[in-house]
This record gives sequence, C-alpha cells and structure tokens, in this order.
Amino acid sequence: MKKFNITVNGNTYEVEVEEIGGVSAPAPVARPAAAPATPKAAAPAAKPAAPKAAPKAAPAGGNSVTAPMPGTILDIKVKEGDTVKSGDVLVILEAMKMENEIMAPGDGKVVSVNATKGASVNAGDVLIVLG
Repeated sequence: MKKFNITVNGNTYEVEVEEIGGVSAPAPVARPAAAPATPKAAAPAAKPAAPKAAPKAAPAGGNSVTAPMPGTILDIKVKEGDTVKSGDVLVILEAMKMENEIMAPGDGKVVSVNATKGASVNAGDVLIVLG
C-alpha cells in the first residue's frame, strides 16, 4: 500500500493505493483529510452575496430572461424601452466556444437590461426583464 495526499478543488484527500502485479488498483479508497473543514467554513461567508442579485428580479408582472448556462455576453441586441416579439434575439451568449442566441420568450417591452457586453454570467442570472 502506498499513501498519497491529493488536492481536488481545494479539498485535500488522503488516498491509499494498492499495487497489484505492477498495475495500480482500479479504484483507490479516498478518505477526506482534516483540510476540507476549512473550505466548508468559508463557503457560508460567500452566500450573503446572493441578496445583492435580488434587485435584478423581475418586477410584478415582469418576465425575466435568464442565462441558460454560464458564459460571456458577446452582444446585447436590445436596449431599455425596445418592443420585442416572441423569438427576437435579445442577447448573444458565448458558452463552451459557441455563440448562443438568447431569444424573447414572448412579446413585450424591455423594462431593464441587467447584463453588460463582455460580462461573465452564471446559469440563472437575469439578463433582460420584459414587461
């Protein structure tokens, strides 16, 4: 048996690997070391940032157009006050080296544009609010 410390996404694990006939065992047994306790304690500190995104929610009767996946905003095709029809392209989102057209889910007027060109967005972030 050989013991190794492996760090994955900031968490350190102690693993034991058994060598069989010169070939490593197919599934090493992983046991979390004491180190993961520190990142877990730090994670709740980051959660208070979520309420800052709340003002970007759709107003009463509004329709939010959200990012379907994480990516970068390449272009915004509308501005506040524009009238759009169902299927009109609102935003071009680059994700996984592909340009994705984010379209209007229905007819309406652009109430607010919550994204900027070149900004990185996460899945679920509000990009446009239609009224």
